[in-house]
Amino acid sequence: MFENLSDRLERSFKLLKGEGKITELNVAETLKDVRRALLDADVNYKVAKQFTETVKEKALGQNVLTSLKPNQLMVKIVHDELATLMGGTATDIEIKGSPAIILMSGLQGSGKTTFSGKLANMLKTKKGKKPLLVAGDVYRPAAIEQLHILGEQIGVPVYSEPDNKNPVVIAQHAIIEAKKNGQDLVIIDTAGRLAVDEQMMQEIAAIKKAINPDEILFVVDSMTGQDAVNTAKEFNDRLDFNGVVLTKLDGDTRGGAALSIRTVVDKPIKFIGTGEKMDALDVFHPERMADRILGMGDVVSLVERAQEQYDEEEARRLQKKIAKNQFDFNDFISQIQQIKKMGNLKELASMIPGVGKAIKNIDIDDDAFKSIEAIIYSMTPHERSNPSVLDGGRRQRIAKGSGTSVQEVNKLIKQFDETRKMMRMITTAKPGKKIPGMRRK
Repeated sequence: MFENLSDRLERSFKLLKGEGKITELNVAETLKDVRRALLDADVNYKVAKQFTETVKEKALGQNVLTSLKPNQLMVKIVHDELATLMGGTATDIEIKGSPAIILMSGLQGSGKTTFSGKLANMLKTKKGKKPLLVAGDVYRPAAIEQLHILGEQIGVPVYSEPDNKNPVVIAQHAIIEAKKNGQDLVIIDTAGRLAVDEQMMQEIAAIKKAINPDEILFVVDSMTGQDAVNTAKEFNDRLDFNGVVLTKLDGDTRGGAALSIRTVVDKPIKFIGTGEKMDALDVFHPERMADRILGMGDVVSLVERAQEQYDEEEARRLQKKIAKNQFDFNDFISQIQQIKKMGNLKELASMIPGVGKAIKNIDIDDDAFKSIEAIIYSMTPHERSNPSVLDGGRRQRIAKGSGTSVQEVNKLIKQFDETRKMMRMITTAKPGKKIPGMRRK
């Protein structure tokens, strides 16, 4: 996501490198390149033009601080304007009704059904809601079945009437069902089409009128680029939706929709889909996205993901084990499982400032832990709990059982021992005491 745009913007800022001050001439040259980069990323032409004009106005109106170079100042201005362009701050979802009703809208193939499941999962786990998913797509084959499968995966009930072809009535019945069963959130999936047509618009407008939803979300496939912005405008003119959801932002997308859609429809982007798994959904934070576009990483999102997997009780137990030098392979494999739950490994690494660019052309396989897991699971329970017993004969057996070499087993055990020593030193070190092998700045 945004890799090409990031590269192009970086090249643009290099035009100012070595310049002693910002002038109209060198700013014009830099912003000409910035505008081309935005257009190549499929940003709306008017939006790109207005953006560069605003940046130019702000750049020429500022004195370069002695601690900053012209290209650094330009990066800051572009960062702030990118964040403003995408909405400035995150916008929360409206779920205060009893039950709160969320209506999905969008074209066929945009990912409405999958997003409905992801949103139900997020609001159930993070907000303590009791959602009911509603299968309101009465046209697409297997749409009802797909929603039932997703509901089963996340432990959320699904309301459907397979023989009823009236989505308005289905939605009304679902709300009655939710009230009866004490569910405080209703998420209604609706039908899409291959193109915007009058019949579809009338149908979803009728659903809106009948149920008066608290929130209408427009779900759009970000890979459709500028077409996504045009479609959003047509939907907004008819539905006056509350927010936008960008799906498939983990794919090979140029990202223009994310940068244009807010300005064109004047509605916030509320969520972004970053993968196929049910937890691959993030609240959209404009400032953090601007950080990512400019290669600054996204440490806040990385920490938030880590906190979601963080178990305070488990952390205390682990700390005690580390302090007593009892950290074993059972604990090691447990930590690996937590990292895997945080999401795609390359995406996680790219959130660390400076790392995204370094790993751009490196293929980081999500199965990178596979051989480590195979080695650990080939150990007996006694060996996993007592790493010190792993002699040469045991290592040969483990290598054979895991389909790896003795060298790989030796390497893992050595890394484990070094990690365990370092963790113990950090855990038991007194404040202010220097830890061997670690430099102080």
